[in-house]
Amino acid sequence: MFRMSNMKKIIIHEVGLRDGLQMEKQTVPLEQKIEWIRKLLTSGVDIIQLGSFVHPLKVPQLADTDQLFKYFNKPENKAGSVVLSALILNEKGFERGEVCGVEMYNMGVSASETHSMKNSGMTITEATQRIIGIAKNVIDAGKLVQVSVQSAFGCGFEGEIKEEKVLAIVKEYINAGIKNITLADTAGHAVPDQVSKLFDSLNKLDSSIVWGTHFHNTYGMGIANCYAALKAGVTYFESSVAGLGGCPYTKVAAGNVCTEDFVHSLKRSGYGNNIDLSKLIELAKDFSSFFNRELPGLVYKSGVIDYK
Repeated sequence: MFRMSNMKKIIIHEVGLRDGLQMEKQTVPLEQKIEWIRKLLTSGVDIIQLGSFVHPLKVPQLADTDQLFKYFNKPENKAGSVVLSALILNEKGFERGEVCGVEMYNMGVSASETHSMKNSGMTITEATQRIIGIAKNVIDAGKLVQVSVQSAFGCGFEGEIKEEKVLAIVKEYINAGIKNITLADTAGHAVPDQVSKLFDSLNKLDSSIVWGTHFHNTYGMGIANCYAALKAGVTYFESSVAGLGGCPYTKVAAGNVCTEDFVHSLKRSGYGNNIDLSKLIELAKDFSSFFNRELPGLVYKSGVIDYK
């Protein structure tokens, strides 16, 4: 199995099937999701987030997450070493994930009290204790776990988030022995200098941590922030095909960093990867056709630049 702690290259974690679809009102049939996931499995992305174990009445778009995991955990449907991940919010989510074969669990705590209450119904302190407890259970079960700090660069409700609040949550994670930590720009407030400064502080805490990012493109800074993180040593990036998505519990919801746009920029910048850009572009076009509208991604509309 792919091990995050040993990674030496840029890791792309595709979250469109969860973070992307949770904002869409048009329900995607199970068969259509399966077709899209099959394309992703052959695209070369490292991790695919199939969904989240949430209440079907609250997020009906993700009601078939269990079915998707069961389907793609069949030997004849799984492709290579691609890791299948899920977002979980509580102990029940972990229990459901163990039944249907989740390989990697994602969970997080917001650095904003307001966002934390809206997203989880808990204070930061309560959420941190609960998430760490679940993460330890995941580790004991021998599965991959990645924890995040949400609203790490700003909050649509509270505005500026002090660096000290982010560092305090991260230190709790590290003290609990959790090594895979992602910073999420839930409100899309981050700017490159801020990203560089925060990761400079984080890198001083523990050199063995695998850092990741999840940037939203609310104000058009997503890819610029990815490059600031990349220069700071981050090699793990969450993104969404066609730029679909956004957190429904923030003040201004907007799309994620677009996977094919980011991969295109990496290829042009000389970062080697084995991702088949043409398959991501094909999938972005499928998304656009299905939802019958133009999506935030650019490369699927403009085409690629290739000087070979």
